[in-house]
Amino acid sequence: MKTVWLVLLAAVSVLLIGAASGVRAADEQRQDVIYYCNCGPECKCNSVDVKPGDCKCGKPMKWGHVLKVDGDVASVCTCKEGCKCKLDPNDASKCGCGNPVKKVSLKGTGMYFCNCGGSCMCNTISDKPGKCKCGMDLKKM
Repeated sequence: MKTVWLVLLAAVSVLLIGAASGVRAADEQRQDVIYYCNCGPECKCNSVDVKPGDCKCGKPMKWGHVLKVDGDVASVCTCKEGCKCKLDPNDASKCGCGNPVKKVSLKGTGMYFCNCGGSCMCNTISDKPGKCKCGMDLKKM
């Protein structure tokens, strides 16, 4: 009987780990996910990446997804990880889910992003050169 419980416990553990890694794999396939420093207005480290990690100032970066790029500034959704909402059509300072939009400067970060004509809603960001969803080459900042 003890063996059956151990086998069941192991099976449940494998399923839970697989589900968690499935969420990470789905995020890795998205081209709009960005990690940014969210230490407050006094912080000027401007850490940005497409992978989780710590800011230059040592604090963990926050997950977000790009809603729009204007010039070299990304409007980022501040919702919980995994969110796929769009920019609120009635209020550009909010995500479609109601959270405030965070403005993140891409200047000097070395990131590649789509900027197809001043204001871009393709929301493609990368740490490598490539193509945007609209077919244009990603621009390096």
